Amino acid sequence: MNIALMSHDNKKDLMVQFCTAYAGILSQHNIYATNATGHMVADATGLNVHCFLSYGHGGSQQIGARIAYNEFDLVLFFNDPNNEKMADEVSYISRLCDKNNIPFASNIGTAEALVMGLARGDLDWRYMYNPASNRPIA
Repeated sequence: MNIALMSHDNKKDLMVQFCTAYAGILSQHNIYATNATGHMVADATGLNVHCFLSYGHGGSQQIGARIAYNEFDLVLFFNDPNNEKMADEVSYISRLCDKNNIPFASNIGTAEALVMGLARGDLDWRYMYNPASNRPIA
């Protein structure tokens, strides 16, 4: 499956810790991320992470466009609820996921439940929505 990773600045270390803990599961899937998050995760875990542009250069828009075309099967976006100026970005990504029935986690608790479900096959229904889920996106 195609998994997108995003995180606000003060949640990047948490994303790295999360991906380190679940590297065995994540390694079986195609991982994509905004630039800084992706490089941090790849460096810490050895996972193969395709990096888009940084947030400031349009990385979240790149991921958003692929969500709009239903190219992701799971989005993990570790949100900083104290950063109100970034609230629109989280809302934008969340709405796109809702439109395409893409599971979305904005915190580590929900992300853990989704990744454990991914390992059990609970998200295999996504193949019905996105038959290309087992192939990397271009």
